[in-house]
Amino acid sequence: MKVIFTQDVKGTAKAGEIKEVSEGHGRNFLIPRGIALEASAANLKILEDRKKSEEKKAAKQKAEAQELADRLEAKTITLRAKSGDGGKLYGAITAKEIALETKKQTQLEIDKRKIDMEPIRSLGTYNLTVKMHPEVTAKLKVHVSEE
Repeated sequence: MKVIFTQDVKGTAKAGEIKEVSEGHGRNFLIPRGIALEASAANLKILEDRKKSEEKKAAKQKAEAQELADRLEAKTITLRAKSGDGGKLYGAITAKEIALETKKQTQLEIDKRKIDMEPIRSLGTYNLTVKMHPEVTAKLKVHVSEE
């Protein structure tokens, strides 16, 4: 018997997969608990429509992330910090500070966890990578100057 899984089942299938299972397991366990649906023509059509809508949604999210990445790459974020001899900062500039300053200066909100960086400990200009989407990354230019 072929069934379409509606939920992830560890070690068996992921949601949306079509698998061959024994007749008794499908009719007595999977279908009554809502874990799977019988792979009829109508249910296959519903699954196909759901996959198409998810693909459209994913494409839209990727396009939005790309547009945000393009806007972010055009900007330079300027931070001011106290420094000592040789341009060494007192303390460090973290991803949280960069995310807050980006929102203030550009009105573009980015998640601090998406910024790939080590804490900045000296004056200068840095190119940081921001993961906007699994397939889209942006280069953020950060300039640290003396206060």
